[in-house]
Amino acid sequence: MSLLVVGLSHRSAPVSVLERASLGEDAQLKLLQDTVAAEPAAEAAVLATCNRIELYADVDKFHAGVAELSTLLAQHSGVGLEELTPHLYVHYEDRAVHHLFSVACGLDSMVVGEGQILGQIKDSLARAQDLHTAGRLLNDLFQQALRVGKRAHSETGIDRAGQSLVTFGLEQLAAGADSQTWARGKKALVIGAGSMSSLAAATLARAGVAEIVVANRTFERAERLAQILSEGDDTDVLARAVPMDAVPFELTRADVAVSCTGATGLVLTADSVAGTVEGRTGAPAAEAGAVRDEPETAAAPLPSPGAAGDENCPLDLSTVPTGFSVMGEAAVAGMDAATLEQHGAWAAGGAVVDRPREAGRPGPEADAELIGALAATAATVGRIPERRRPEPVADVPRPEPVLFLLDLAMPRDIDAAVHRLAGVRLVDIESLADASADAPMAADVDTVRGIVADEVAAFGAAQRAAHITPTVVALRSMAAEVVAAEMARLDGRLPGLDGKHRAEITQTVKRVVDKLLHAPTVRVKQLAAEPGGAGYADALRTLFDLDQETVASVSRAENSTEKNRGPA
Repeated sequence: MSLLVVGLSHRSAPVSVLERASLGEDAQLKLLQDTVAAEPAAEAAVLATCNRIELYADVDKFHAGVAELSTLLAQHSGVGLEELTPHLYVHYEDRAVHHLFSVACGLDSMVVGEGQILGQIKDSLARAQDLHTAGRLLNDLFQQALRVGKRAHSETGIDRAGQSLVTFGLEQLAAGADSQTWARGKKALVIGAGSMSSLAAATLARAGVAEIVVANRTFERAERLAQILSEGDDTDVLARAVPMDAVPFELTRADVAVSCTGATGLVLTADSVAGTVEGRTGAPAAEAGAVRDEPETAAAPLPSPGAAGDENCPLDLSTVPTGFSVMGEAAVAGMDAATLEQHGAWAAGGAVVDRPREAGRPGPEADAELIGALAATAATVGRIPERRRPEPVADVPRPEPVLFLLDLAMPRDIDAAVHRLAGVRLVDIESLADASADAPMAADVDTVRGIVADEVAAFGAAQRAAHITPTVVALRSMAAEVVAAEMARLDGRLPGLDGKHRAEITQTVKRVVDKLLHAPTVRVKQLAAEPGGAGYADALRTLFDLDQETVASVSRAENSTEKNRGPA
């Protein structure tokens, strides 16, 4: 069996695809069950966060495994396989181990070095263990990934390379100002009571907000989070819980709102946010002048021949057809190459150089094919607009925001159209991805990469050594059976042998067998741990004529024990 991971993340897919492919808790459970029910997979685990969806499996066939896992991801995400496939990545064996260890250390996170992923990996393992879809391989893999991530954070300064997504999001809301100073005294609304929302609430409390209101569909969870915040020793924030239907009213009181729910639809629409801002400022929350979308500009009228801007044009303007721009293709029909070059320089705003034709350079007749093609284009298409660079659009300054929104949900909780509203600053997963692309990386990242490489090698060696363990166990079981059989024969030949002497003989024979097997079994484990050592188990089974079913039964027993292991 071999480790395979198929997935997509913020590195391989746009946010719009990740948003549509996101998996709720029920969908993750069903995906796990269907994966282990599929023919190529024996174990499965799902790692689903706001910026990645990955399916890990222990498969016996690589190509069949890739096809099956890709199909299952498409089925359960609701995104068609043809659309999803270009964004999927596949890692196999050591590369799959390297990928998960890098993820655990925060090297593959949107914000490099953030530590929240460790909790998400732990939750992923616990989910697979609860459903008994994690066997020996995935238990070992995920538990080792957690240890590697903790080692990276404790032995290096990877935490300085980045922060949690929540902290980074609040820094983006503060727009360069100190986030602690920016947050101090503000009223905050937290929508959702899951792990991300709880982290956001705790971060806001430590930053010094005056009040936190928690809204959640399950009111008891909101109350529990509010109680934890109120009783915290390191803050004195006022926290209270409200039902979800109170969100519109609480939004009118809030200075900053953080939303991270499992809802499949929008929690805050552009109209509801606009209404909140209008009620606060008394002015319509019209679309701001500087928006994300490119502004539409009206087509400029084409200049007529002889216009003021056409002086120094190398063309004979009287020959340019009426209605055509002197910049268009029709205007240059009939030019020789030298004049065409001069016209290009003039159109680009450069000086026109009267350069004589070089000796041996073909005359106008040699340019007939090019000129004819240009003329044919003009005749076929008709009036060709000029291709001038558009005039720069004035950047209308946005008014200072009165409402700050942080959307950490996937799919999004807050309408993306809110970006265009004046008086609002929205930071979402997409804008966080844009901002983090230019974030500096600490020198410690290289050290963490070294840790990952070492741990991958050690994990591979341990797995290869463990692969031969059932064979070694089967060999020792066979040796024990031989000893028992020979002692039974001795009892038949020496029926009067007393118990004391029989025990001594039995112990002597066992010591002989153990000494004979010790060196080869220790050495074969060492050899099997090296790259390419998988064949030693086969050699051992062949040399000692071990029963395949005995070896397989040992493997099944070990795997069954791992599948029933509790959460790490």
